[in-house]
Amino acid sequence: MRIATWNVNSVNARLETVVRWFEEANPDVACLQEIKCIDEKFPTEAFERLGYNVAVHGQKTYNGVALLSKTPLEDVRRGLPGDDGDEQARYVEAVVSGPEPVRVASIYLPNGNPVSTEKFGYKLAWMERLSAHARDLLVLEEPFCLMGDYNVIPEPRDAAHPENWTDDALFQPQTRGAFRALKNLGLTEAYLQADGAPGAFTFWDYQAGAWQRNNGIRIDHALLSPQAADKLTGVAIHKHVRGWDKPSDHVPLMVELDL
Repeated sequence: MRIATWNVNSVNARLETVVRWFEEANPDVACLQEIKCIDEKFPTEAFERLGYNVAVHGQKTYNGVALLSKTPLEDVRRGLPGDDGDEQARYVEAVVSGPEPVRVASIYLPNGNPVSTEKFGYKLAWMERLSAHARDLLVLEEPFCLMGDYNVIPEPRDAAHPENWTDDALFQPQTRGAFRALKNLGLTEAYLQADGAPGAFTFWDYQAGAWQRNNGIRIDHALLSPQAADKLTGVAIHKHVRGWDKPSDHVPLMVELDL
């Protein structure tokens, strides 16, 4: 089973590019982030024509996440537990049906900038809620994958120029510590497990020729439960997609599980 995550930076604005990648990569499951549309404006028909079932948790203009699967999606959850007042659409989760079902979540973790504002506190509180939910999922002892744009640079080697990120919310000690704490619950970071080579970036800013100079960062991650990690057979970052016309500033990350 091939499960991918991709921050598409507006699914409607880049629909041609997104569909092109789906046709090329043919994922079994895909987690999309920053779709930037309400549920009714998501281009469901374009993906249904490719054979996908769709679950969307959208928001006008900002945020928004989606799950697409070649098999039916069950037990769909829209929104991260722990704060009923949170109106930002950043989390959707479902069980992907099949001979061996797997639970998959599409995550768009808050950016948190500027650090001096309440946005950083929201980011850290959101990460605490994610950890609490992950603990609950681990109790189920089932394969699950927490996939998405985490807006976390885990280590200095995950940035071409880490010194440029020292004041950014993505690289703050509290952010990196919260990400380690999440993994330390018993989750496996798929890329580090299956590859681990430095310089495997997933994001290049649109500004200052970042793509042309390979000035990237690795902020899109796949965290696997022990039951999913035991089935991990490979991981790939589809870097070439960043060079297409009208690209997202992120590229897809795909994990392969022997399910």
